[in-house]
Amino acid sequence: MRKLFLTTGAAALLMACGTSKTATTTKAPEVKPKQDVSFFANTITSDELKEALYTYASDDFEGRDTGEPGQKKAVEYLKNHYVTLGIPSPISEGDYFQKVPLEKQAAPDMTLKIGDKEFKAIEDYVSVTDGENGEVNSQEIAYVGYGIDSENYSSYKDIDVAGKFVLIKGGEPKNEDGTFIISGSDKASKWSTNQQYRAKREIALSKGAKGILFYSPQIYPMVAQQFGSGGQMGLKEDTPQEKMYYIFVNSSIAKAVVEEIDSETTSKLIKTPMNLTFKSNVKEVDSENVAAFIKGSEKPDEIIVISAHLDHEGVKGGAIYNGADDDGSGTVAILEIAEAFKAAVDNGQTPKRSILFLHVTGEEKGLLGSQYYTDKDPIFPLENTVANLNIDMIGRTDPQRTEGDRNYVYLIGSDKLSTELHNLSEEVNKKCCNVELDYKFNDDNDPNRFYYRSDHYNFAKNNIPVIFYFNGTHADYHQPSDTPDKIEYDLLENRTRLIFNTAWELANRDARIIVDKAEVKAE
Repeated sequence: MRKLFLTTGAAALLMACGTSKTATTTKAPEVKPKQDVSFFANTITSDELKEALYTYASDDFEGRDTGEPGQKKAVEYLKNHYVTLGIPSPISEGDYFQKVPLEKQAAPDMTLKIGDKEFKAIEDYVSVTDGENGEVNSQEIAYVGYGIDSENYSSYKDIDVAGKFVLIKGGEPKNEDGTFIISGSDKASKWSTNQQYRAKREIALSKGAKGILFYSPQIYPMVAQQFGSGGQMGLKEDTPQEKMYYIFVNSSIAKAVVEEIDSETTSKLIKTPMNLTFKSNVKEVDSENVAAFIKGSEKPDEIIVISAHLDHEGVKGGAIYNGADDDGSGTVAILEIAEAFKAAVDNGQTPKRSILFLHVTGEEKGLLGSQYYTDKDPIFPLENTVANLNIDMIGRTDPQRTEGDRNYVYLIGSDKLSTELHNLSEEVNKKCCNVELDYKFNDDNDPNRFYYRSDHYNFAKNNIPVIFYFNGTHADYHQPSDTPDKIEYDLLENRTRLIFNTAWELANRDARIIVDKAEVKAE
């Protein structure tokens, strides 16, 4: 761990802002000249980023898997960095950890037979929630199409699903002209996003269903891999949820129940015997977010959140997944941004608004640390949160990006909730950095759905304006080969300076940015 007074940025600050003496032995009050934002941005250097990342993404941190010893080393490293900088915790004195209680559900021991055929776990079906231990026998399954119950469309009309398993397919219905029935436009609703899985579960539960067979052939391979290869993590509920069997199924099961399921939307009861046995395997996991805080000088109750996830994939098959780009790059960027803000504070230029430096856990397990912050225990009220700048993979280049400047960054989400945030971001870049801002993945119809795949989304779903900074994926993404020697540190420096400058403008402008595109909670 380097000493603060030895860092390049701090050394420059000391030279520029040294004390003076009078003709006597009495020291005059220290006068520190006001510095432009570029002075503090220039304390962010590729050398310091590299030094930090070679530590943070080293084998010593064992891939930083959530709840594992390597992740505990990572959070201690982050805490010690803030202690050294003299940036306090917003939680309590000396305690930088926001506890995030989790549960890990290993694949249950289960069997499933429909009709006269017994299906194979993982190959044909996978459980994604914890059900009641025991055996279930039934003589019919309720097919409810898309499993939606909204103001202008319901899959549950004239069908009683109480006590039954329901077969649901992913997505939402469209009109003959290709527009969506729910929205009445070409814009999909929550029933086509990651929100659909929870929403459809809650509806089925409210209708008295005993369990769900969920059919989505496009995502089944991913779900089977995620939930069938050692278990899935989720937030531990404050009060135990009512248990419901929630089983993703492949085409062989879905079409054994409804042969024309891909085109059929009419809800109906299917007479077919079903037998299921279930034994759960759930254990508690302790993890934590790391938070540090600079209190604003004029508008301290207005908060800018700068986030990155601290975890990665851990150790698999004896190989360490170091996660240098994902998301070691974002993590060390925050550390450097924090140091630049602290240099400003020490020079008497405390930002007007407060800055929360938030390192979240469990991103690789489903955005869990940020979900806990926004949905369970925000350190500061969400209504006071001005914006979230989220950093996830900013140290490499996208090999699929064959045109344009090497000095680029993908921006996602900047215009989705606040026109003002988007314009501010563009203007700051022109003034300070001249990074090529690429909006390739910002399209609502982006098949990669990156907007929903990092921690900013948990802020955005609460109508908090966000910018997601991202370099794109590469061959080393989620591989043991994502190591610090492959990071392009000049690009990491440029992108980190851009984010710092954007945060500086957000924190110091006279008026809070306006949210002019707030999302109405869709049916």
